[in-house]
Order: sequence, then structure tokens, then C-alpha cells
Amino acid sequence: MLSTLWFYLKTWFVMDEEGQGMVEYGLILALVAVGVIIALGALGTDLSGLFQGIANKVGAETTTLGT
Repeated sequence: MLSTLWFYLKTWFVMDEEGQGMVEYGLILALVAVGVIIALGALGTDLSGLFQGIANKVGAETTTLGT
């Protein structure tokens, strides 16, 4: 009886790894999000200028095509 209980408890604690996988995915997702936030913070003003330049060129091209 005691050996059966010990076997049940041992297999229950060892085999129950579902939550561990979800925690690992959550940690990876959190690290990726932190990396994206840091990268956008560092490149934010440069990217804003780049997109503004592209928008200006596209706007200039559409006005010349319309006339």
C-alpha cells in the first residue's frame, strides 16, 4: 500500500510538466517584448524620420501624377 502511494506521488510530480512548458513560453514572450521595446526606444526617432521622409516622397509622387 505504501509503495503504491509512493509510486503514485512520484509519477504525479515527475510527469506533470504541462505548466512548466507554458511558463517557459511566457518567459520567452516577455523577453522578446522587452527586446522590442528597447529596440524601438533606441531607434524611435530615427525610424520616425525615415517614415516621414518616405511619406513625403510618396506624397510628392502622388501630387505630380494627379496633375
